[in-house]
Amino acid sequence: MRVRRHRAAPDGAPGLPPYPSSRSCGEPPMTDAAIRPTVVLVHGAWADASSWRAVIRLLQQRGIDVVAVQNPTTSLDADVAATRLTLDSIAGPVVLAGHSWGGTVISEAGNDPKVKALVYVAAFAPDAGQSTGDQVRAHAAPPGLGGVVPFGEHFLKMSPESWIANVAQDLPEEEARILAAVQTPLALVTFEDKVKTPAWKDRPCWYVLSTQDRAVSVDLQRALSTQLKARTVELPASHMSLMSHPEAVAGAIQEAMAAVSAA
Repeated sequence: MRVRRHRAAPDGAPGLPPYPSSRSCGEPPMTDAAIRPTVVLVHGAWADASSWRAVIRLLQQRGIDVVAVQNPTTSLDADVAATRLTLDSIAGPVVLAGHSWGGTVISEAGNDPKVKALVYVAAFAPDAGQSTGDQVRAHAAPPGLGGVVPFGEHFLKMSPESWIANVAQDLPEEEARILAAVQTPLALVTFEDKVKTPAWKDRPCWYVLSTQDRAVSVDLQRALSTQLKARTVELPASHMSLMSHPEAVAGAIQEAMAAVSAA
């Protein structure tokens, strides 16, 4: 099943109804963990966990437990370890969401048996033996990559100018400058680390695609949403849809939660 939405609700529009806390009369009772999967959010490169703050606020308002992972972005293994540390702290089922580079992380970390669904937000999703860099090179380079600059000998950052023009162009400039200021450096080797066992092959997936993305190829996003057989939501958004269209991103996550609970 594929769902394509070409317009997101305005940020001020009413959100989806609160996540259900009970089942219909006559059905056997469910544990709270079964009814309410925990949402775990994984940020992208040149970002930190606070990039999810608008989505977190909406999910918490709907009574949903949510945790955002703070990744070191020093290697795929290190980010997967940080994500697994969070997963280990959760007793019940999980919906695991990743933005951008975070999609590569959840593709490996999502093999934890408690992860029941994956949500990709303008994200990479490498296959077995494939790296993020492999996926980048398979398509025309988006303009955002021209803004990547050295940070010391072994790390990279995104220039403030590229944050404003190519990464968060649908956010106020002052917000883009804050994102540039708080970004986490990315180790040079990270995008060449290869996924071993992609979790998306045996779990239901959602894909939130940004049609105005200048940081991750839109063609790559379309190809991945097809490859993952994902329920796909298309937004007229920059790469930072999780901040410019948080209602739609939170809605996709909530849909994944509902599907997990109904299974």
